[in-house]
Amino acid sequence: MNTAVRLPGKEVDLDRLVEALRERIADGQKLPAERTLGEQLNVNRHTLRKALLQLRASGELANSAPRRHAALTRGGAALARDTNPLEVIELRLALEPILARLAALRATPLEIARIEKAATTLAESESSAADLTFHRLIATATGNTLAADLYSLLRQIGADSRIHVQSARPRPAARLRQRDSEHHLIAAAIAARDPDGAEKAMRAHLHMVQCQILDRISLNPSGTAEE
Repeated sequence: MNTAVRLPGKEVDLDRLVEALRERIADGQKLPAERTLGEQLNVNRHTLRKALLQLRASGELANSAPRRHAALTRGGAALARDTNPLEVIELRLALEPILARLAALRATPLEIARIEKAATTLAESESSAADLTFHRLIATATGNTLAADLYSLLRQIGADSRIHVQSARPRPAARLRQRDSEHHLIAAAIAARDPDGAEKAMRAHLHMVQCQILDRISLNPSGTAEE
């Protein structure tokens, strides 16, 4: 028998909904399908999906749609065979500035706080994971489930060992500090509800990433992919 509190009304505060879901997870309850969960909590599915994405982005909730994401995994593997790092960063340049713009317009205070926190890399050994978390939090904060899923697929393709460019030299500590600085500019614009600033800061950051990729390719004459 489900004893969870039923939230009053279809339009509820997102933070309150996240807390209600967090309590269920903490109690060890297995979340039902979205339709059933929405009926139990008396919320619309759009708001519910945004809350679930927020919990997944923070690592508090495992993927609850394995078949859907299994399809994305298969699609990513197939796409990785026919692309290259330059195509991936070109698509990121086309997509992510718009995601940053939407996040500046739609992110909740809790999402903004998480984006600001993720802008700082706590340990150099966690550099790649920290970068991915920061960018995924922004995609989630757009409130667009399809955009967040497409972005996850794009990053999955970019991380594929067949196209991932291995650096020929260790990452300078100065570059890591510079990347954090770029992330902080993006986060600050989102927090200030400045869509133009967020879009501009994200584009500048990704241009730096693009330069890094070109540099790595030029230093790896045997090929662009890790084997």
